[in-house]
Amino acid sequence: MGFSELISSLAPSATLAISQKVRDLKAQGRDVIGLTLGEPDMDTPMHIRDAAKKALDDGYTHYPPVPGYPALREAIAAKLKRDNKLNYSPDQVVVSTGAKQSLYNVAQAILNPSDGALLIAPYWVSYEAMVHLARAQAQIVVTGIENNYKVTPDQLDEAMQENTRLVFLTTPSNPTGSMYSKEELGELVKVFEKYPYAYIISDEIYEHITFGLEHVSLGTFESIAERVITVNGFSKGFAMTGWRLGYIAAPKEVAKLCNKVQGQITSGANAFAQMGAVAALGENLEPTYQMRDEFLSRRNMVHEKLSAIDGLRVNMPDGAFYFYPDFADFLGRVSPNGDRINNINDLCLYLIDEVGLALVPGTAFGTQTHARISYAYSVEELNKAVSRLSNGLSLLK
Repeated sequence: MGFSELISSLAPSATLAISQKVRDLKAQGRDVIGLTLGEPDMDTPMHIRDAAKKALDDGYTHYPPVPGYPALREAIAAKLKRDNKLNYSPDQVVVSTGAKQSLYNVAQAILNPSDGALLIAPYWVSYEAMVHLARAQAQIVVTGIENNYKVTPDQLDEAMQENTRLVFLTTPSNPTGSMYSKEELGELVKVFEKYPYAYIISDEIYEHITFGLEHVSLGTFESIAERVITVNGFSKGFAMTGWRLGYIAAPKEVAKLCNKVQGQITSGANAFAQMGAVAALGENLEPTYQMRDEFLSRRNMVHEKLSAIDGLRVNMPDGAFYFYPDFADFLGRVSPNGDRINNINDLCLYLIDEVGLALVPGTAFGTQTHARISYAYSVEELNKAVSRLSNGLSLLK
């Protein structure tokens, strides 16, 4: 019996696959530390949980409207105006089962098989799969640590093609933690102005986890505002990963198409969770700021320790909770068992098998010599993990 060639050719999510391997090894009694998940290790703030509990008692247990309850769409529109200086009406907002579904909806709504979608590597692991599922062509431009993993205007201009219909731009970035300043975004906007047939996704899921540099929404640039699709959600800034709530704010035509896609796939997002999200947007953000400050402290500690590893190239992230070191100096070396480390996948396998440390190889993010390190873990775990990394790398000859 045959199966879908499209789905059969789809690569599994590397981050989820490696995280599952860590769980499996732990279940076997192995001492493994996995710095693989992009998930705050804090619980959802109590006032958000209380709002969802009340919603259950108030009868929010039925099918919600496909694009989200009016109260939440209005709260999102108000938040975008208040915090991001973006003018979206509630009917331009579509609430989905996580920002991942929001992104998928957009790709399905816009892309045709003859179209291209531009990905700036390192890019989030699922972008390429979403383009693949839309049967479009992934057009990849690779950045490096020397420019803090940010695309330059010249690179962007050169990468844009006649059939580029969609561009994915993330700030702060997963997997690098890099952010674009207002001035840097302004230079990229000058390039986007030359290509009026392309929409731009501005993935802003990490907007609340920033360390000094001001977060600027791409949609605030008026010359391209009608082509910007703002994607955000509640998982990262509010520690609501399990709630599965994200949203887009987009031109009305795009929002209508995303609503149509969602109506045939999942329908509306969880009813009582949406009421928790209303509370998240409308009440005290102090828990979010406390979480951000904790991540800042961890970032500084981990950066100091990673920088002390001879041969490892590491940047200082501006946001999110990741490092994306360049391990090029360690590739081609030989392990104590005599195995040659030919590439970053070999290195990650060596680390998990020999020193009990799991990282996500950069091949999942479109680069060849890097690995992602999440520091959304306890200080104790992070200290142990970086010690294992340092020891493991020092054994390669």
